[in-house]
Amino acid sequence: MSDTHRPEVGPSGSAAGLPTPPEPPWAYDPMIRAVAPAAFEVANASAATGLPKAAASLTAAAALPTGAAEPSGWSRRDFIKGVIASGATVSGLSYFGAGCTSALPAQTAAGVERLISLTVNGQVRRVDVLPTETLAMTLRYKLGLTGTKLGCDRAECGACTVLVGDVNLYSCSTLTHRLRGREVTTVEGLEGPNGELHPVQQAFIDELSPQCGFCTPGQVMSAVALLRRNPSPTREEARRAMAGNLCRCGAYDHYLNGVMRAAQEA
Repeated sequence: MSDTHRPEVGPSGSAAGLPTPPEPPWAYDPMIRAVAPAAFEVANASAATGLPKAAASLTAAAALPTGAAEPSGWSRRDFIKGVIASGATVSGLSYFGAGCTSALPAQTAAGVERLISLTVNGQVRRVDVLPTETLAMTLRYKLGLTGTKLGCDRAECGACTVLVGDVNLYSCSTLTHRLRGREVTTVEGLEGPNGELHPVQQAFIDELSPQCGFCTPGQVMSAVALLRRNPSPTREEARRAMAGNLCRCGAYDHYLNGVMRAAQEA
């Protein structure tokens, strides 16, 4: 840079007797000198309002033209570090400020107790349940009752059917927290005291109802619910009652034969 571009330097001392600090390197570029005063005036105003020094410098740097030299003492890395630190500080105010001395209203109002008691197959089981957890997930992955199958997981196929009281429900669309104080029966709970099969299970075996067997637990639970409500159904009533259980093997008539046989033997 030629000396013609160097600004004139005033007296060598200030009123306090201190030496005048040298001008930063960017001050010798005419283009930067044209825009730098306004840019760093913005930075000084930002710093005065409480912004961190790095954030204020970043504001000033944004006002400089592309390719301009950075002010002395700061680098792009410093700017980035300052922005990250500023964001972390602002986002942490709710945790390190007044929020630490009082309970969060949302958590207090909407909090759900996770450790609950469920009555499953005649036994009270203590289990840790998430607020949005379905009964099917609790039965299979928390209690180990894998006889309840997960098929569609959206209340369409019926493979996850269980009994709540005497009513057959899709466990994949039933929240576990809604069943506190209710009696839940899965296919494992139909076993007799000496390990004998339920009459519906035996009838399905005699009529060769299962094919692949994946839907069979749900079919059994729906048939048991039907026979508890109506011990002597007609074939049409049984067909309607079993309509919520899909069989991808197409063995619907075999399952209906099993239901009718169980009704006759009962």
